[in-house]
Amino acid sequence: MDAQPGLPRCYRHPETETGIRCVRCDRPVCPRCMVSASVGFQCPDCVRGGSGTGHAPEANRPRTLAGGRTAEDERFVTKIVIAVNLALFLAVQVVGDRLVDALALIGYARLSSSGELVGVADGEWYRLLTAAFLHQEIPHFLFNMLGLWVIGGIVEPELGRIRYAALVLLSGLSGSALAYLLSPQNQFSLGASGIVFGLIGAWAVLTRRRRYDMRPVVLFVALSLLFTFTRPGISWEAHIGGLVGGALVTYGLVHAPRARRNLVQYTACGLVLLLDLGIVLFRSAALA
Repeated sequence: MDAQPGLPRCYRHPETETGIRCVRCDRPVCPRCMVSASVGFQCPDCVRGGSGTGHAPEANRPRTLAGGRTAEDERFVTKIVIAVNLALFLAVQVVGDRLVDALALIGYARLSSSGELVGVADGEWYRLLTAAFLHQEIPHFLFNMLGLWVIGGIVEPELGRIRYAALVLLSGLSGSALAYLLSPQNQFSLGASGIVFGLIGAWAVLTRRRRYDMRPVVLFVALSLLFTFTRPGISWEAHIGGLVGGALVTYGLVHAPRARRNLVQYTACGLVLLLDLGIVLFRSAALA
């Protein structure tokens, strides 16, 4: 939905236009900042300042679209995820292929260097997550970190830190699970692309939930998928798995009814986790 021209901009998010003002200080507030009062809405500063609506401070604390707590640093978890990726990337540059052999996703195969049998089917389930934070080449690393920074900066403030962290982990796991299911058993796979595509799926769901204009998001998703299926050497399975997993998780997070929000959100995340585990168990049984 296009913003109306001439509307004031939120005092905490100047990029967002809004027609709502705090009933106490008259500052414009966007949906991410507004706190319900007995009459109208208040801004976070008035709530923290003890202006008082007769409720406890925690009840008045601003909440995200998914019911999480708002935070001053809206990229806190995103920065941690990028830092983990950076640390592993630097470690790979120092240690070399041995670290890639130990942490990358692979179904079941013998290492050419040692002849050792390795893989998820051999019980190394940790590879499903470590591979989602592992990079070997500079362009791959930079491209994924840019995606995490830009799209994570859109999604994290809408969900809150804990829910966003769950989204990141489940997106990475979903991407790895589908890659494990459909890729050749001796094919290595690594990179945060599953997480990035999970954030893209989340962005699409959030845009729809906010009833914003979907055209930019649809175009971005289409171009991302075009890139996925036309460039050689890309694990399209991880991209699609992350995209679907991220969209499903986010749908459950932002469409949960307020009265049963925690139950519905835990259930949505749990179902995606169970689906991923089912895929992994099925593939492992087939390779055993």
